[in-house]
Amino acid sequence: MTDKLRDDGERFELDFEDETVFADYRRTQGTLAILHVEAPPALRGTGAAGKLMRAVAEQARAEGATIKPYCGYAAAWLRRHREYHDLVA
Repeated sequence: MTDKLRDDGERFELDFEDETVFADYRRTQGTLAILHVEAPPALRGTGAAGKLMRAVAEQARAEGATIKPYCGYAAAWLRRHREYHDLVA
């Protein structure tokens, strides 16, 4: 796995086992609105999407941004990880 989070301004991507997990987002006034998180079928259940969410949360923290999770997966992941509750908008 490559731990390098890529950001093209609308999508975060993370490579995992020769596949890519991604999160589509919108950035507005210090908030990352997470619209959709997806892992390829071969990666579902491997923790790849969780690693992506952790990287996104760390990126938000580094920027001093909050996260507004519109995606059900992103919302559930943030609920399960208390260490990132302070980031939820």
